[in-house]
Amino acid sequence: MTEEKLKKILGAGEGIAVEFKESQNALPENVFESVCAFLNRIGGDLLLGVKNSGSISGIDPRKIEQIKTALVNLSNNPNKLDPPFMIFPEVFTINGKKVIYVRVPQSSQVHRSGKYIFDRNEDGDFKVKSSAAISRLYQRKSTYFTENKIFPYLQFKDLHENVFRKARNLIQSHRPDHPWLTVSNDEILKSAGLYRRDFETGKEGYTLAAALLFAKDDVLQQIVPAYKTDALLRFEDQDHYDDRREIRTNLVDAYDEIMLFIRSHLPDKFYMEGDIRVDLREKIFREVVANILIHREYTNAFPARLIIYRDAFVTENANNPVGHGPIDPDNFCPHPKNPAIVKFFQQLGRAEELGSGIRNIRKYLPLYSENSSFQLIEQDAFQIKINFTEFPGKTKISQTDLVRKKYGRSREELNEKFGRSSEEIRKKFGRNSEEILLQLLVEPKATAEEIAKVIGITSRAVEKNIAKLRENGIVKRIGSTKSGYWEIIKQDKEE
Repeated sequence: MTEEKLKKILGAGEGIAVEFKESQNALPENVFESVCAFLNRIGGDLLLGVKNSGSISGIDPRKIEQIKTALVNLSNNPNKLDPPFMIFPEVFTINGKKVIYVRVPQSSQVHRSGKYIFDRNEDGDFKVKSSAAISRLYQRKSTYFTENKIFPYLQFKDLHENVFRKARNLIQSHRPDHPWLTVSNDEILKSAGLYRRDFETGKEGYTLAAALLFAKDDVLQQIVPAYKTDALLRFEDQDHYDDRREIRTNLVDAYDEIMLFIRSHLPDKFYMEGDIRVDLREKIFREVVANILIHREYTNAFPARLIIYRDAFVTENANNPVGHGPIDPDNFCPHPKNPAIVKFFQQLGRAEELGSGIRNIRKYLPLYSENSSFQLIEQDAFQIKINFTEFPGKTKISQTDLVRKKYGRSREELNEKFGRSSEEIRKKFGRNSEEILLQLLVEPKATAEEIAKVIGITSRAVEKNIAKLRENGIVKRIGSTKSGYWEIIKQDKEE
C-alpha cells in the first residue's frame, strides 16, 4: 500500500470493501466483526483512526504499537476470529496524523467473530443468523474454493517434518516476531486454516491445501495424482526439449525447484534501486512461479507448464476463471483462487499482496530486457507470456547446456552413463546433493564457492553435501585439494 492509494481509498469513502473506524487510544471492540465480514465476502480495506465520514481523527502515537500488537495477536486468537486468520497492519501518517491500514483478503473459509458469522454489504457488517443464509455462505465458499476439501484420513504423520523446518526458517527470516514461531506445527496448520471442520457435514480434518503444502511426495500423489509442474527448456529443439524437470513435490519445495530451473537457464541481471541492489531475475520470475503454484485449480487434471524459449517465457496452469481474455494491468481486480495457500506463501515471504505480481513484472521487465512485453490471459488455462525482443545473455551457454554437450542430451542419458538416477540421489540425500552432483558432471574441478553460486546455497552447505556423497561412495577426490578434481563413481543400479 502507498500513501497515494490510501488517499484514494479515503476519498472514495466506506462501502462493501472499505471500513473506517475511530481508534484514538485502543482497538475498537467491533473491529474483528469487520475483519470477519471482509473475510467472508470479497475482502476489503480497514482503516483505523478515521471517522465514518472519511475525515482523519488519528491515533495517539504512544498507542500505535499497542494497537498493532493487539491486531496481530488477536487475529490469531480463535475467541476473536475462528478460524484464525493472521493480519498485519501498516502505519501511515496522513496530514500529520497517524492511521493504521489493514488489507483483509477474501478467505476460502467461513469465519466467526465471537458467537456469530458476519457478512458484508454496502451498509456495513451484519450478522448471518438464519440457517439458510449460513448454508448459502458455506456453499459459495466450498464450490469456488476447492483448496478447502477435507481429507478426514490424512494424518499428521503423512506430512513432511523437513518442510515444517524449512517453513519456520523462511518465516523467521521474513518476520522474526511472527506468532507462528512460538507454537507447534499442528497449531500452525490450524492457525493457517489448513485444518478445518465443516459445520454442515461435521467432517473434520486436514485440507487439500495442507496436503499441497506439507504432504510427503507419495501421499501427495495419492491425493492429487495428476498434480505436476513441467519445466521445459526449448532453445534448439522446439518440438521436444533441450532440458526438462518434472516436479511433483510439495509447493514449498516445488517453488525452490522451479526457481532453480529458471536460474539455470536465464541470466541474472542487477539494478540499483536507490541504495538497494535488486536482482531483476528474482523480482520478475518469483512472481511468475508463485502464480502458477498458488493460483492453480488443483482439482483440474491439466498440468502446469513452464517453457523457456530463446525469445520468450510462457506458463500455463489450470484455472477457475473469473473473466476471460487478456488482463489489463491498469484496470483489474485480483481474485484469490486459493486464499489459504496464498496467505501461507505470504507468511513465508514468497508472495505479496494480490496484484503485486503484475505490478512487479511491469516495473522490472523493461530493466531486465529492452523492448520486452508481457501478457496475462484469464481463461480455463491461465497463461503468462513474456516476450524478449532482446533477450539478456541470449548467447550465454548455461550450466545445463554444458552438461548436455559433455555428457549427453538428457537427464536420462546422464543417469545411464553414471549408473544411478539423479532422482534416487535426491530421494536419499536431498535436492541439494542432486544439484551438486549435476554440477560436478559439468566441472569436476569446481570449488564449493562456485557450486554454491550456481545452485543458490552457502559454500558450507555444499561442503557438507559433498562430504555426505563422499562417505556414501558417490564421489571421490582425485589429486590434491587445490589442483585435484571430483570423480563420480559409477554406481550399480538399485534393485
